[in-house]
Amino acid sequence: MAEAHAQAGPAFPGLLPDDRQPVIIAARRTPLCRANGALKALRAHELLAPVLRSLLTGPGRHPGPGLAPESVTDVVIGNAVGGGGNVARLAALEAGLPVTVPGVTVDRQCGSGLDAIVLASRLVAAGGQGLYLAGGVESISTAPLRAHRNADGSPDFYNRAQFAPLSHGDPDMGVAAETVAARCGISRERQDAFALRSHRRAVDAAAAGRFDAELVPLASPSGMVAADDGPRPSLGAALMARFPPVFAAGGTVTAGNSCADADGAAAVTITSVQRARQLGARDGLLVLGTDTAGVDPNLLGIGAAAAAERLLAAHGLAPADVGLVEFNEAFAGQTLACFDRLGIDPDRANLDGGALALGHAYGASGAVLVTRLLAQARRSPEPGRLALAMISIAGGMGTAALLGYTGLA
Repeated sequence: MAEAHAQAGPAFPGLLPDDRQPVIIAARRTPLCRANGALKALRAHELLAPVLRSLLTGPGRHPGPGLAPESVTDVVIGNAVGGGGNVARLAALEAGLPVTVPGVTVDRQCGSGLDAIVLASRLVAAGGQGLYLAGGVESISTAPLRAHRNADGSPDFYNRAQFAPLSHGDPDMGVAAETVAARCGISRERQDAFALRSHRRAVDAAAAGRFDAELVPLASPSGMVAADDGPRPSLGAALMARFPPVFAAGGTVTAGNSCADADGAAAVTITSVQRARQLGARDGLLVLGTDTAGVDPNLLGIGAAAAAERLLAAHGLAPADVGLVEFNEAFAGQTLACFDRLGIDPDRANLDGGALALGHAYGASGAVLVTRLLAQARRSPEPGRLALAMISIAGGMGTAALLGYTGLA
């Protein structure tokens, strides 16, 4: 058995041969900034290109091997509300990759960034020793106006795409979050407390420098942007309690326990264990399995739990077997509902805060989860440790990825 597999031990189920076993060896992200804020002047490819470029540069304050630009097999990027036109290819060229390196853009809405990584991992598993840059990007600030064409040719503008037939139900995200919180019995008090904890954890992580190695500063017209701007040090329980319900009279979902829309990008380097060793990578996250599940669109917030349940069962695992958990906190209520369904103690998930504090950059958020997991695994390196990334998706879906930390040297 290959060395990395021997180090990992029996905790890792279903490993492939080294020349086909996907492993994530580097991950970077931009600061996440509130939409129409510090990054509002940068289009999606301008957010993503510096991240791709940083994945090529290797050693320095960013752990991971340097890569020859021409060695990249493909660039796989998720995007949800951009202008189309294959932002992966545009950003790859903007980043200085040679014209011989192609790009493909994935759209599974909020799951796009994680699904891009899933797609790249499956390409590695198919063989060929490929090396991929995969992740996601969203510039909500510069997203194009969208319109249907009326019979007379005039535009009929709309705020969001339709995700499900009206016969199934196609609620707005906040309305769906209210439904999940009510159906699953998630109180306002639990939601507020969880959201406040997310902010406090993110503030503490930033102060301790735990985001530093993964962040790629961006130059904007207003100056350098080097830090997330969502976490609020001054937020307290009394202020949280004063936020009124936003989506339903007498409801429990407020601006305080919901995420803010954000601009940002995140991406990883993924290849086979064999290729990673040849590149000199010292460690990484093995991609052990992935799943995407569908649920009732009216309860779209529980999609991640459905995917994670099936994924863990397929590998003979219980949630308690997973050491690190990152879930996209679009709303506190749906996050807690998923944790309750899976039997995961919320206190051991999202160790450095999540989207409730950092913000939700739709197409990038799934890749942010993986970036965070790699950073956390490296902070407390335990070969054989399992990690789980989960995200719920508009239209009633969820994607989950099971990862495992291993040494490669």
